[in-house]
Amino acid sequence: MLNEKLHFYIEGLIAERNPLFTEMESYAKEYQVPIMELAGIETMLQLLRIHRSEKILEVGTAIGYSALRIAGAMPGAHIITIERDEERIKAAQEFIHRSGIGEQITLIEGDALEVDVEVSRYAPFDAIFIDAAKGQYKKFFEIYADHLTEDGIIITDNVLFKGLVAESEIESKRTRNLVKKIDDFNRWLMNHPNYDSVILPVGDGVAISKRRGERK
Repeated sequence: MLNEKLHFYIEGLIAERNPLFTEMESYAKEYQVPIMELAGIETMLQLLRIHRSEKILEVGTAIGYSALRIAGAMPGAHIITIERDEERIKAAQEFIHRSGIGEQITLIEGDALEVDVEVSRYAPFDAIFIDAAKGQYKKFFEIYADHLTEDGIIITDNVLFKGLVAESEIESKRTRNLVKKIDDFNRWLMNHPNYDSVILPVGDGVAISKRRGERK
């Protein structure tokens, strides 16, 4: 992970967001809603621009921050996003309504482990973004990778979990168990026979996976 001074330096170079986005960042901080860190989301947005993704699936809407950032950065994109928490759904709907770009976003209410049939109606996806319950990352990946285009990419956030994946001693049993699940996912992902993956130490750790083509 980047040291603190370099982290703040990079964040200081990031352009100001529009007032709605900064309001959402403040809301997330006040109500302790996890949203993607600035350096991480800027990295993801650039990847999506380079990839020219047009249809994107997001697993984990929260308050709609990432979905709206994607929509704002890519006017031609359509984002399908999944959320199960009722309070976060209400907040997301309000922010999306106020954004003026809500027509680019379709919010599916429900558990991402249970709404595959509904999501499949919008498939295939050029990109899939996973940012939900960390202990379920492998299941999310396995369920929704089937809906990826042949040239699609999968982006997974929080894979370094504040650097704890590299720590050998963690006092909290709950945190230790979660870190183990993330570490298991990372090792599984990096050795997946069907995907080439890389982990970038930006934000809270971002993994980028691309389906392997047949070798000629």
